[in-house]
Amino acid sequence: MNGLTVNQRLGILIAMFVVSVGGALLVAPIPQDPAYHLFADSRAFLGIANFGDVTSNVGFILVGVPGLWLVMGARGRRIFTETNDGWPYGVFFFGVALICLGSGYYHLEPGNGRLFWDRLPMTIAFMSLFSAIVADRIDRRAGIFGLMPVLLILGVLSLVYWDWTELQGRGDLRFYGLVQFYPMAALPVICLLFRKAGYTGGGYLIWVIVWYAIAKVLEHFDAEVFDLLGHTVSGHSLKHLASAVATFMVLRMVLRSRPDQSSSVPAEVPAG
Repeated sequence: MNGLTVNQRLGILIAMFVVSVGGALLVAPIPQDPAYHLFADSRAFLGIANFGDVTSNVGFILVGVPGLWLVMGARGRRIFTETNDGWPYGVFFFGVALICLGSGYYHLEPGNGRLFWDRLPMTIAFMSLFSAIVADRIDRRAGIFGLMPVLLILGVLSLVYWDWTELQGRGDLRFYGLVQFYPMAALPVICLLFRKAGYTGGGYLIWVIVWYAIAKVLEHFDAEVFDLLGHTVSGHSLKHLASAVATFMVLRMVLRSRPDQSSSVPAEVPAG
């Protein structure tokens, strides 16, 4: 990979994006499956419906609020060589904290009407983290000032589009799926193609991917995990906790970064 020019490496990422968009356009519209809202653990406790799935979101606020305070406060000024470098991480931890509220609100009464508010903060977190990685490893200004606002807008629009199509009786999740799929697929490729990192090194991104993958497996086997654990806790509740651990890996990554290796170093100039 070291023999590739910057333009060639960027071309690989652009090609991945084009293929992903093309694949999304080629498949038929994907409506929200009503069975998605039928979670294994529907027990109420202390007057809280679906207690396990609601309260297991607490991990997000336990990571999001301290993360936001640390990266945007005095500690952040010591970590980031440029104040603007902390913005994508601030938006990320803001989104993580909101996941607790949005997901908790949804799980109190699962249904399409509330699912928008569950997915909105997750979209904010996905888009801002991807922008942070681009800013750190590829181009600081492009990632922070160009890509992040565009991705946040596109992420929100993908949800607005899905919600509108559901109201029209022809739900279409393809573009929201793309918002989730492409950043996670491109993340390891970016790390492979662009090795130099200031804030996103140390192998923590690997743990982010690992814990995210564990969360998706737990989500898929919600009922099976619930049965396996003797109806003590469901796969979906554990999915929330595993996802929170993934966000905690981001916090550790940033706090252990070295400012002297940061993206304030001039970005590589594209060849040609």
